[in-house]
Amino acid sequence: MSVLPLITVTFAAAPAQAQQYNTSAAADYAPVIRGFNVDEVRRLAPGVELNFDVYGTPGGRVYLQIAGANRNLQLTETDPGQYQGSYTISNRDRITQNSSVTANLRVGNQVTSGVLRESLIAGIGRHDARRRGDLAGGQPRIERFDVEGSDDLRPGDDLNFTLHGTPGAKVDMMIAGTRGVFFLPEVRPGDYEGSYIIRRGDRIAPNTVVTANMRLNGRVATQTLGKPLQLVSTAPVATPRVVRYCTNCATVEAINVIEVNGDGNYLGTIGGGVVGALLGSQVGGGNGKTAAQVVGALGGAYVGRNIERNARQTKHFEVVIRFSNGGSQTVQYANDPGLRVGEKVKINDGVLTRDT
Repeated sequence: MSVLPLITVTFAAAPAQAQQYNTSAAADYAPVIRGFNVDEVRRLAPGVELNFDVYGTPGGRVYLQIAGANRNLQLTETDPGQYQGSYTISNRDRITQNSSVTANLRVGNQVTSGVLRESLIAGIGRHDARRRGDLAGGQPRIERFDVEGSDDLRPGDDLNFTLHGTPGAKVDMMIAGTRGVFFLPEVRPGDYEGSYIIRRGDRIAPNTVVTANMRLNGRVATQTLGKPLQLVSTAPVATPRVVRYCTNCATVEAINVIEVNGDGNYLGTIGGGVVGALLGSQVGGGNGKTAAQVVGALGGAYVGRNIERNARQTKHFEVVIRFSNGGSQTVQYANDPGLRVGEKVKINDGVLTRDT
C-alpha cells in the first residue's frame, strides 16, 4: 500500500485538492535503534539471501550498508518499530564473513546509526573479535547490571535495563530466547539504560539468561544479569495486569479527504445538448418551438457538463495516526473509514481497528 503526502498530492490525469482537518509537525526527537539482527547463513555465495531485522523508533526509514556489496538495502516496516528486509548476494558482490553491516534509521530530518555485532556466517562469532596485540587503552568495567522486571513476561510488556560502568563505551545486550543483539545507550557518563519490549515470538522465562557486553578501545567486559526477569509479588491477591506499552496502539491525528475532479469533455456537453434539444422540440410551435430548442440545447449542455464532472469525480481518504512515542503512519482508504480525529485505534498488517 503506497503512502501519499499529507498536504500536496499530484496526479498525471487531473489536479487534486486536499481537505486537511489537522496537521502534524516534523519529528523533533532523536530516533533510536534498539536492536539489529541477521539470520546467519552457512556460506556466502551468489544467490544466498541475508535476512535482516532492525528494531527502533517507528514511522521511519531504514537503509543498510553492507561492506563488499554493490548496492544498499532498504528495509520495510512490517510492524510499528520493526523493519525487515532481505539482500540476495550477486556475482559482483565481495561480501565476506568479516563484512561490517551498518543500519541507518531516519525519522524526519534526524538519522541514527547502528552496527551489526554478529557475523553473517553461523558459528563465526562476533565482528568485534580482535587479536590481543591490536587492543589499546584500559579494560572497561561493569560495576552494576540491573533490571526492572515484568509482572508476567507477556508480549507487549517491557523490561527496563540499567548498567553502570566505564563511561564512553558501547553497551549491547543479548537475551536468551530472543533474536538479535540490543543496545543500551549512554544517558549520563557511565550510566546506560534501555528497554526491551517482549515480542510474540520470544521465549522468555523468569530465569532467562541476559548478558551485557561493554566495548571500549577494542576491549570487552561481559557480565550476566544476576536476578530474575519476572517481578515476585508478595500480595495475597493478584492485581489486574496493566500493559504499560502497546506497540501497535495509536491515536487518529488527522483525516485527509483527497478529491480528484475530471475536466469533462465534448461527449458530455454534446450528449446533454441533444437531450435538451429533444426536450425543447416538444414545447410550443413555430418560432416558439425553435426558441425552446435553443434554450433546451444550452441548458442541456450545462447539465451534461455537470453530470460528466460529477461522474468522473473520485475521492479517497488518508488517516494519519500517531503512536505514543511520537512516530506516525498514514493509512489509505478508498471509502470513508468511519473514524474520527482523537479516536484510539490499533494497526495490524496495515489495517486500522478501534481500540475498545
